[in-house]
Amino acid sequence: MDWLNSVFQRPTVDWRDLVDILLVSVLIYEVLKLIRGTRAVQMAIGGGFIVALFYGSRWAQLETVNWLIRNFLSYAVFAIIVLFQADIRRALAHLGRAPFFRYLAKSESAAESVEELVVAAGLLSKRRIGAIIAVERQIGLRGYIEGGIPLDAVLTYDLLLSIFHPTSPLHDGAVIVQEDRIAAAACFLPLAVNPKLGKELGSRHRAAIGLTEENDAVALVVSEETGGISLVVDGQIERDLDADRLGSRLRSMVLERRAAKPSDRQASAALLL
Repeated sequence: MDWLNSVFQRPTVDWRDLVDILLVSVLIYEVLKLIRGTRAVQMAIGGGFIVALFYGSRWAQLETVNWLIRNFLSYAVFAIIVLFQADIRRALAHLGRAPFFRYLAKSESAAESVEELVVAAGLLSKRRIGAIIAVERQIGLRGYIEGGIPLDAVLTYDLLLSIFHPTSPLHDGAVIVQEDRIAAAACFLPLAVNPKLGKELGSRHRAAIGLTEENDAVALVVSEETGGISLVVDGQIERDLDADRLGSRLRSMVLERRAAKPSDRQASAALLL
């Protein structure tokens, strides 16, 4: 009866034990996700067989087999590093993309994204290639993303130039930037129907105004006719921006994640045509 009492007389489980179990479970799950579909799966099965053989040799008192496995395991760490070096690099890179580390690097990546947008706008303006780029802020643009062509690509000016090139099948529509990545292209945005808008504003400008009237997104527009660069926020349009002014405005609205100041809004309203 002593063994039966020992089974039921287990130590109490507190919150530390639950956290410990949760962390180990998450770690095992992430490891299985990383090795899925790679050669590491077969090697892991082989390693499990060796471990089972080790304990089986101890239970069956197979001294020679147990001795061989013990000596093999002393070099196992070096063998794992050599055989799994590519998978180890991939695992560390995956860890670096975890949400916590992405939050720490968020401001730096956002600053780089602003520079890419400014360079792209300058080149598009110089070549007089029409473009519209919407940058998501606090209110999500998922509905518009799902209506376009999903990309989920790194934001670079080269990719933006390729998308808006007149021969590209994706040039007709808007690009939506989400979390410093190009989420989708060829997205259709709602057109503004405000009769007070100037007749010289084309469909891209009206789409940018219509989008920003509904949410807090920032829209960057390059005119195909004049090459002028415009920035639209809260339904207000600022036209004929140069690179310095565009970068300053994008950093204040995208990088710092805040709306334009009242004075800026009044200046933007004065430029509304």
